[in-house]
Amino acid sequence: MPGFQLHTIDLQFFGAPQLIASYALVGLASVALIETGPGSTIPNLLRGLRDLGVQPADVRDVLVTHIHLDHAGAAGWWARQGATVHVHTVGAPHLLDPSKLIASAARIYGDALDTLWGEILSVPPERLHAIGDGDLIETGGATIRAIDSPGHARHHHCFQIGDIAFTGDAAGVRLAQHDWLAVHTPPPEFDLEAWHATVNRLSALDLKAIYPTHFGRVANPADHFRRFAPLLDECAGFVRQRLEEGLNREQIIERYGAWYFERAAAANLDAAARDDYAKINDVAQCVDGISRYWAKRKKRNP
Repeated sequence: MPGFQLHTIDLQFFGAPQLIASYALVGLASVALIETGPGSTIPNLLRGLRDLGVQPADVRDVLVTHIHLDHAGAAGWWARQGATVHVHTVGAPHLLDPSKLIASAARIYGDALDTLWGEILSVPPERLHAIGDGDLIETGGATIRAIDSPGHARHHHCFQIGDIAFTGDAAGVRLAQHDWLAVHTPPPEFDLEAWHATVNRLSALDLKAIYPTHFGRVANPADHFRRFAPLLDECAGFVRQRLEEGLNREQIIERYGAWYFERAAAANLDAAARDDYAKINDVAQCVDGISRYWAKRKKRNP
């Protein structure tokens, strides 16, 4: 029997259910969180923890799969409650000084930045633990292994406990109650080859369940990875073809969006479900990330 209880806490992002999860590991001697979500959802996370009998001071460790705001936006707040924040070595400097993260988000979200993401605080150096591939963290009644998992971002880890893993965005988006997969490919670090290598590595672990941040437990990882790998190529290939046709950014976004939602409708997702996927997986960001990838590839191999 594991030495912890695993709980999925719905952060109610945008006021909508089951878009972003934080996972609580409640052990006999300590409590850990995997993913903090954004600062705007801290009240919802605290409410979920209180329902488990957990107070903020009980959380001794916070592990974030990567530094994007929907995964680690509240890391600084938790550090100031006394938790140690564990993050990829590449992402660690941006939690110490989140000014670049904030500036980048401000360019995208403008006046909506504070409403969407809340306050973004720095992590004090004494509360930051930079980790690398294979590092072990003992917390929350579990031994957690970091797995370097680039593709969505260079600064991405999955976290393995025995035969389960918390996959962040490395296994894509698969919202609860829907057997439909989507790929989130924001700039600047989408890397098709690296992502395939990550999927192959995760597939080889023979996991019994995975826990994407968006959202919840997936009980059939082998089938999930089997379907996810070709989707990476489909998404990247769709954008590449439109770039080669000479379409501009706006035209590609329009066509990618139409294709994306046609896929969803063909999978019998109703309008509300399609809207949920759109909230967590912005089409324009996906196109920008893939376009940047192909531009870098062309520059390396003209």
